[in-house]
Amino acid sequence: MHLKKIGIVFFVSCCCSFHALAQNADINILKSINQSETSFKNNFFKGTAESVTIFNIAAPVSLLTAGIIRHDKQLQKDALYMAGGFVVSSIVTQSMKRIIQRDRPFVTYPFIVKRDVGGSYSFPSGHTSAAFCTATSLSLLFPKWYVIVPSYLYAATVGYARMYQGVHYPSDVLAGAVVGAGSAWLSYKVEKWMDKKHQPNKKPTPALL
Repeated sequence: MHLKKIGIVFFVSCCCSFHALAQNADINILKSINQSETSFKNNFFKGTAESVTIFNIAAPVSLLTAGIIRHDKQLQKDALYMAGGFVVSSIVTQSMKRIIQRDRPFVTYPFIVKRDVGGSYSFPSGHTSAAFCTATSLSLLFPKWYVIVPSYLYAATVGYARMYQGVHYPSDVLAGAVVGAGSAWLSYKVEKWMDKKHQPNKKPTPALL
């Protein structure tokens, strides 16, 4: 019994130590990104963060428009499922924010420079979630390097921008990337499952006598 209590105390101590180390790493990484200020970074990362809404609307709308012009039903469905993935990502992100209720970095740490208004809570990053959702959708639908590389490079830049602006921790950005990519992947799998389900059953070819 005595050994069991020692084990529990040791486990709790390890968990607390790990949490403290992770929290220290979180703020240290953020501090190094946030406090390396230049006027170019201010303008570039502001523009990058503000472009997320345009990026997430333009991608499915462009697909839908192309599908209508070409009379391509598949492209039209791809556009709808892409939009669906974004909706799922937004719901999950906002739900997590309200459940976890993590304050923004500039609220907790006065030395963090605030370069954007920020929204409600910090965890996870909504901008990063949205960017990675669309980047993943595009990469799954068009698995070419010239689509994948720019898409994920843009999404990663959005995440970095939010840290530079002092409104998100690295862990917020990482969680946002996972939520966004996961939502897009789930939407893609649902689309493929629905396509397979609605395919007409092929009758077996009768054997030749």
